[in-house]
Amino acid sequence: MARSTSGSLSSDTVHEKPPYVANENVESDAAGTTTTTRAPDSEKPARNHSDVERAESPSTPEQQVAAPAGPSPSDFPDGGREAWMVLFGGWCALFCTFGLINCVGVFQAYYVSHTLSGYNPSTVSWITSTQVFMMNFLGILVGRLYDNFGPKWILRVGTVVYVFGLMMVSLAAEYYQIFLAQSIVASMGSSAIFHASMSSLVTWFLKNRAAAFGIMASGSSMAGVVLPIMMDRLIKQIGFPWTIRAVAFLFLGLLIIANLTIKARLPPNPRPFVIKEYLDTFKDVKMVLTIVGSFFFMWGMFLPFNYILLQAQAAGMSQTLVPYLLPILNAISIFGRVLPGLAADRLGRFNVMIVIAIASAVFVLAIWIPVKSTAGIIAFAALFGFSSGGFVSLAPTLIAQVSDIRYIGSRVGTGFAVMAFGALTGSPIGGAIVSHEHGSYTGLQIFCGVVMAVGVCFFVAARYSQAGFKLTKV
Repeated sequence: MARSTSGSLSSDTVHEKPPYVANENVESDAAGTTTTTRAPDSEKPARNHSDVERAESPSTPEQQVAAPAGPSPSDFPDGGREAWMVLFGGWCALFCTFGLINCVGVFQAYYVSHTLSGYNPSTVSWITSTQVFMMNFLGILVGRLYDNFGPKWILRVGTVVYVFGLMMVSLAAEYYQIFLAQSIVASMGSSAIFHASMSSLVTWFLKNRAAAFGIMASGSSMAGVVLPIMMDRLIKQIGFPWTIRAVAFLFLGLLIIANLTIKARLPPNPRPFVIKEYLDTFKDVKMVLTIVGSFFFMWGMFLPFNYILLQAQAAGMSQTLVPYLLPILNAISIFGRVLPGLAADRLGRFNVMIVIAIASAVFVLAIWIPVKSTAGIIAFAALFGFSSGGFVSLAPTLIAQVSDIRYIGSRVGTGFAVMAFGALTGSPIGGAIVSHEHGSYTGLQIFCGVVMAVGVCFFVAARYSQAGFKLTKV
């Protein structure tokens, strides 16, 4: 068996086991570990560093043991024209994809009061919850396509499918038509764009990765400010169908920019589809705890986005103020996505995630439940927007921290696929609770806060698996 010697580890990551043993992926932030292998005389001379980045994926546990090390920290640009252009393209992509997800409350409120007024809120919420589910779950497929072929054609095909799906939403009038167009077709394109953009950005930043993701994720928050106000005004002036078409044309322009600027730094790493590779992800304790924590957090996170408008109306808030709740929530989340990212690169990504997850659960249980006044609801929207915003920017960086950068597409895709089940079931469960409580939102709010608190416990466990309870950067 080949022997290896390891250099010093990156200062911002904790290692427990040697990298590249079977089922134990190296943390990308610890990519500073370099490995040299004594080869037989019959083999070719040692490969240079660029060859290492092109290393094929080991297909068996025996090959994984001897796999070469991934890129070192010095290979990540962490800035420069190309890196910032990729970040800008990612910002545009998230404005169009996750940004629309931030506006699901607008669709929920409109469908319940207009197009689908004959259906109860729980049934209607399956449209938006499935939309979120599909965008996240399909990452398990998009991630593999990204690793094999890169982002170019994923972005192009995704753009066409996404815009087409939105155009079909503008023509839909029945429940099944809206469901197929918005929850299935549009979400397929949205997922391709969203995951290809995230996986591309990972390869350009290391030391400032969380900050970069925070800036990129702020695009979705900006959309959450612009789109609800834009849609509310346009629906009154030109109707819902033409409003959706206007949104689709806006997205088309921004996605053209994304297609021109987003690219991967590392070349594609083609490898056959092997189910075991996905299953091995769940043998990594750190990865499993991180994914389960994210699942529980996402289970509750979208409930305020979906129901705060309806809850505010039920609490007697002025109809002129209700449409501005989502813009307020998303405007504050711009800071919530950027500032935690900046802090995470310096204090530790798991450390910061635990803090913002605790804050989100506390804001729901201690503020959203007891307050009934207009000022109290607005205060909750602002506070929750800040705390929950950090989750969107930090979740992919946590997965990247406990993953091998060369397989980042598959690892992030697998993680988001599991989280998607939380997004799928959270809103319908919340709607069912409201119906069972005869219109009261207290049960929904308790469910939201409790599942987020459970997520905190798993994040703490994931941190403990890496560094115990030591006060250190993790």
